[in-house]
Amino acid sequence: MAEQDDKRSGTGEDLQARIEALEQELAQAREEVRQSQERWVRERADLENLKKRAARERTEALTYGNEKLMRDLLPVVDNLERAVDHAKGGGNGQPLIEGVALVLKSLQDVLERHGVIRVPARGVRFDPTHHEAVAHVESAEHEPHSVMEEHQPGYRLNDRLLRPALVTVAKAPPGGSEPEPEGDPNLARGKGRG
Repeated sequence: MAEQDDKRSGTGEDLQARIEALEQELAQAREEVRQSQERWVRERADLENLKKRAARERTEALTYGNEKLMRDLLPVVDNLERAVDHAKGGGNGQPLIEGVALVLKSLQDVLERHGVIRVPARGVRFDPTHHEAVAHVESAEHEPHSVMEEHQPGYRLNDRLLRPALVTVAKAPPGGSEPEPEGDPNLARGKGRG
């Protein structure tokens, strides 16, 4: 009987030890869940903060993205004001012309610094990706499909066309052999781009 009591107490002790081990595992599992939940809450807060910061940076970029350009344009405005003040002093208008020419040059320099480049037009071959033909004129002096006259300059911002140059394009006089223009079937029919 003592042996049976030993077995029962052994089994009872084993059972008690097993229960304690399970309770420890449960406590560890609960602690891991708590830590995971805290990590998740922190990461969620970090994500929300990142979203807010990105939205704020986007707003600032839209609001102040052209700040450098505006700062570079302020001297042009100053020069225009000086030219107007100088022109009020009288004279034959020459000071005003000279002042405006200087301001135009400084504005062109600012645009170039910011990647705005004038599209070459007069004397070059008509290119429908950079030019818009407003007229076609017969000319024996100019090569067919070349730009004879620029009515309004075109500009590119880096590699993107901001505005095509409005041009008059030469065409061969009647009876002359006129080769087909490359890449623009509308040019042969007397139509421009756009």
